[in-house]
Amino acid sequence: MKKNLFIILVFVLTACGAQPAQQQATPFIATVLVPILLPTETIAPTEVPPTPIPPTAEVIVVTATNAVTTAVSTSGAPIPIDNVLGKGVFINMTMSSDAFTLRCFPRDITFNVTANNPAIVDAQLYYRIVDYPDGLYPTEWLNAGKMTGDGNGNFTIVFSGESVNENLRLDRAWFDFQFVGLSKTGDAVDRTQKIERLVTYRIDCP
Repeated sequence: MKKNLFIILVFVLTACGAQPAQQQATPFIATVLVPILLPTETIAPTEVPPTPIPPTAEVIVVTATNAVTTAVSTSGAPIPIDNVLGKGVFINMTMSSDAFTLRCFPRDITFNVTANNPAIVDAQLYYRIVDYPDGLYPTEWLNAGKMTGDGNGNFTIVFSGESVNENLRLDRAWFDFQFVGLSKTGDAVDRTQKIERLVTYRIDCP
């Protein structure tokens, strides 16, 4: 049995050696798959609209001075005085505010009136100070001076906080007033009612 195996092996080796040179072992071709990265489409990022910035709130600084102004008048227009208080002597009466002070703003008050009697050629302002709020201790009436006329029956006067008699000044008080019409001779023709508790007067800021 061993002899037969040896003969077969010799035969096989001989057969292999007898093959033509051109039929020698076929070269092995290895196929290598190289992945090719194709350019991918670039997706542009979605544009995000900017976050709207809320408007900056306007900062209003309120001081003691302009606080008084706001309390006095929000429009800045003259404040009308009822013609009924003029008693037919003066009409179209106005005042610039309903409060004024010695040391704060506004420091004065302006009055404007129109004579309703042709005999009136001049006008005067009278005033008194009354304790606030009760009004139990009014002072005597004082002459604030002659008003400025335009020759057409219109009169005006600017009365300041310093014009109040220094012996009558209160930290807070009513400022009552009255208009008096004068003739050419300087005599009183007539006067308005006593206009009370429409205007307040202060020494310092509220």
